[in-house]
Amino acid sequence: MAGRKKGCLLLALLLIMVMALSGCQNSGFEGKLDAKNPVSIEIWHYYNGPQKTEFDRLVTEFNETVGKEKGIIVEAFSQGNSISALVEKVMDAANKKVGAGEIPDVFAAYADTAYQVDQLGLVASLDAYLTKEELDEYVAPYMEEGRFDEEGSLKIFPIAKSTELFMLNKTDWDRFAAATGAKEEDLQTMEGLCRIAASYYEWTDSLTPEANDGKAFFGRDAMANYIIIGSKQLGTEIFSVKNGKVTFQVDETIMRKLWDNYYVPYISGHFASYGKFRSDDAKTGDIIALVGSTSGAAYFPDKVTVNDTQSYPIGVDVFPAPCFEGAQKCAVQQGAGMVVTKSNETKEYAATVFLKWFTDAKRNIEFSVGSGYLPVKKEANDVQMVNDALEMQEDSTVTANLKKSLPAAIEQANTYELYTNKAFEGGTKARDVLETSMQNRAKEDRAAVVELMNQSVSHKDAVAQYSTDETFSSWLESFRKELNAAVQ
Repeated sequence: MAGRKKGCLLLALLLIMVMALSGCQNSGFEGKLDAKNPVSIEIWHYYNGPQKTEFDRLVTEFNETVGKEKGIIVEAFSQGNSISALVEKVMDAANKKVGAGEIPDVFAAYADTAYQVDQLGLVASLDAYLTKEELDEYVAPYMEEGRFDEEGSLKIFPIAKSTELFMLNKTDWDRFAAATGAKEEDLQTMEGLCRIAASYYEWTDSLTPEANDGKAFFGRDAMANYIIIGSKQLGTEIFSVKNGKVTFQVDETIMRKLWDNYYVPYISGHFASYGKFRSDDAKTGDIIALVGSTSGAAYFPDKVTVNDTQSYPIGVDVFPAPCFEGAQKCAVQQGAGMVVTKSNETKEYAATVFLKWFTDAKRNIEFSVGSGYLPVKKEANDVQMVNDALEMQEDSTVTANLKKSLPAAIEQANTYELYTNKAFEGGTKARDVLETSMQNRAKEDRAAVVELMNQSVSHKDAVAQYSTDETFSSWLESFRKELNAAVQ
């Protein structure tokens, strides 16, 4: 009995010690900070417009409060208006390219870029600076994305995420639906979307005496997401990654389904892409529906500009991104996280202090409603909390769009499987292949179809010359070669 009591006492003492160590895991690092001798943290990001305004505001708030108290000064710099511009500058700095600046203490990155920089030995592991309880507060897949090395170390700190949604010009849709009986339910699947797009082309064609001048219904940003998520929905990971090495799983049946539901409607004029983003095409009325990132939802137009003197107001509806019929509900998980470069414990810890402060649930929601991104903590992914925060915003087109898109995005994030492939060597180049291969072929062949119609070939016959098994097989062969070349 005495031995049992002694064992219980030892176990209790052990548990107390574990709890104490867990509770003060960061106390040693805290002692390295000195308000009288502040440490400076330089951050590079790619935010612009509303995102940059909100990020800068929060950086200022941190510097004037917690940063001042602890001795941390954060300086944030935008490195262009796109992630690609930021990636180029980060990689130039990491590789010490002539004329490049020093790599910053923190930079925004997707997993592929973080992987490349990590291979150079420049990325800090952040696990030591967070307790298990702190880690558990975050949405698990968001944290998991940042653990891409063989040890599973946390190399990317999530601060804001996004997914894709379907956005619709409700004003022009209502006119079309009233005339044709089109149903919004058909927009839930890719196959239904293709049928609606064909009907819209025929209806708009019938409104004028000219033949073959129907209008496109739909366009999408990020073709790579279409292929990655479409493949995943249909049961295959096109990028199967283990320990940083990729196996391409290019299933011919799945690729044909993706082809038939994008390339064929594109060359038929049912889908289109003209401007840099599909929101640009919606603004000119060249399309009335799109799939795009939640972070871009703020830019969906509130009017269609017909020409220099004519425009009309439009409303917007937002729905989940369509899935393939009978497939699992899966949507993309995207949005760059923050990578801390290796330096010393003081700087690495100071950077983590800022990132934890930035992702406080209430504060992260403030960034979300000002930028269109999704918060990263479990607590903050709450529709009511986001709606309450949106009600505090000044009325504007941005706010009106976010009031519809953010709750829809959170609902999708909570009910769909969110997916992003693991990072791998050559991942950026491989994704570029997905982004351009099918899209470029579709644009080229659409131009050829239009040329045939200008020569009095019927729409049906012109499309039929390109929507063949031979065209698909030719593209698939070149697609596979391009992917293999990307990682060699």
